[in-house]
Amino acid sequence: MKYKRILLKLSGEALMGDKQYGIDTDKLNEYSQEIKKVVDMGCEVAIVIGGGNIFRGVSGAAKGMDRVQGDYMGMLATIINGMALQGALEDLGIKTRLQTAIEMDKIAEPFIKRKAVRHLEKGRVVIFGAGTGNPYFTTDTAATLRAIEINADVILKGTRVDGIYDSDPEKNNNAIKFNSLSFNEVIEKNLKVMDMTAFTLSQENNLPIIVFDMNKRDNLLKIISGNNVGTIVNK
Repeated sequence: MKYKRILLKLSGEALMGDKQYGIDTDKLNEYSQEIKKVVDMGCEVAIVIGGGNIFRGVSGAAKGMDRVQGDYMGMLATIINGMALQGALEDLGIKTRLQTAIEMDKIAEPFIKRKAVRHLEKGRVVIFGAGTGNPYFTTDTAATLRAIEINADVILKGTRVDGIYDSDPEKNNNAIKFNSLSFNEVIEKNLKVMDMTAFTLSQENNLPIIVFDMNKRDNLLKIISGNNVGTIVNK
């Protein structure tokens, strides 16, 4: 097993599946099955999910909504997604804890670093909800921050695309895929991996990022086993 402790970042849109909005239960169950495979191997898994399938603060702000208000709504969306994933994982018999950056003690634990690490050591999956708890920070930044706090070996960014390309492969058939990149190369080539805040945080803390296709069966398992899947960014 190449990575003992991982932080898996999933976008909210990934949970939509083929829908235009909300949560596709088939997609949720598919992801849960993939996560179960690596948990059964003994890998310690923490997860951060976006909220774009329900609400995105930036989009609200673009339409005239107060940005801070919009971002808090987006944080609540990530908690709904976290609860949905928690339910799906527990249906498979995986003990799961949801920790949120905004306290809501009826449905989740508050984020406490030591507690999160203890859960991971005991083999529980920990889902971090509500981003960083602050407006203006993306869930990519939240994922990077939490990964550093729990001493994760790597951030795995599960997307619809099988790695990082020099242009959008969904729009350009001739897009070239990179197998590995340094942090500096990503900046020089102006590639969109994560937003700059999240990316700089990873770079400063030497935390590798792997971008991969979460929709392809066994991809997560292959990465944990040390196979070359997707694109790795490290120093």
